[in-house]
Order: sequence, then structure tokens, then C-alpha cells
Amino acid sequence: MRTLKPYIPIESFPLIEKWIKQLEIFVKVKENRNTKLGDFCINREGKNVISINNNLNKYSFLITLTHELAHAFVWNNCKKHIPPHGKEWKQMYKRLMLNFLTPNIFPEDIIRVLSNHLINPKASTVNDYKLTSILRKYNKEQNTTISEIPEGGTFSINSGRKFIKLKKLRKRYQCKAIDSERIYLFNPLTEVDLLNS
Repeated sequence: MRTLKPYIPIESFPLIEKWIKQLEIFVKVKENRNTKLGDFCINREGKNVISINNNLNKYSFLITLTHELAHAFVWNNCKKHIPPHGKEWKQMYKRLMLNFLTPNIFPEDIIRVLSNHLINPKASTVNDYKLTSILRKYNKEQNTTISEIPEGGTFSINSGRKFIKLKKLRKRYQCKAIDSERIYLFNPLTEVDLLNS
């Protein structure tokens, strides 16, 4: 539990500690994974395990941890196959998060957007552009996002692949891979390295 303290707002710690003990869950803080912020699983020994990326700011970390704790509570209550982000999870996630919607835990700008997010939470906070955008303000490093690159600009992603930014569709940007000329869709808040302007 002590290893978690630096990663979340200190005022949220007593309740998080209570839930982790109640669930008898093991929480691992992992190196950044590009495909997910966190996850919940049952390991080979049948133990509940949550892993969270170590590069999240304390507000993102708390939201992601609570998201995964909601999965653990639903699993412990149901122990059957239900949709991972269905009504049971949404109800549990809302119930847990409402404990933290106070100014001593979150800044006002996050509270406003997070309150809207909780009306109908998405499977990933990354898919809630308003929430992700507000949370990014509190990151130590401010990396360039695809939305900040001009159309026709080139950029690279973590794997080293290079792309040309094309037009915006409804919610995502079309981008062409330079090596294969295939078209991919990117979340506007995907962090990238700008190669030209």
C-alpha cells in the first residue's frame, strides 16, 4: 500500500486502502504501456490483480485505479460472464467515483468534466476527449498531440512508425503510414513526435 501513496491524491488513500484490503487485491505499478492505462485480471493462483501505468498524473492514476477496482468488485459480486463495461460495471464505477468528487481530491475543472463523464462512463477515459484533455493539463510533461499537428504534417509514434496527418473525420484523424501508405485512424489526443511543420 505504501508504494501507492505517491501516485494518488493523499485524501483518497484511506478509502482506496479499505477497498484494496476488502477485495484482497494486489496492485502493481507498471512501466508505461501504450495500449492501456490499467487492467484487472485473475492470476493463475486465482488472486485479483490490478496493474496501473506509472506515468499517469495523480488524478489520472486515481480514476484508472477506481475504474479497475470497479471491475474487481463486479467480479467478486457476480463471478459470471457479463459485459466488462456493462451496466453492472457502470453502476459500480459511478458509486466508487462519487466518493472522490470533492475539491480536496480533484481540482474544480476536473470535477466538472468528470461529473459529466460519470453520467455514462466510457470503457476507457481515453475515449472521453474532454476528460482526457483536462487530465493532460496536470501531466508533468506536455507532449504534442495529433490535434496540434497541422494537416499534412508528419509525425512518429512510440514504435517509430511515421505518418502523415490527413483530414479529421467525426472524432478521429485519418493518417497515412509512410511505409505502407495504409490509412489509420487516430484519437486526437494521441501523443506523438512532430517531424515537420
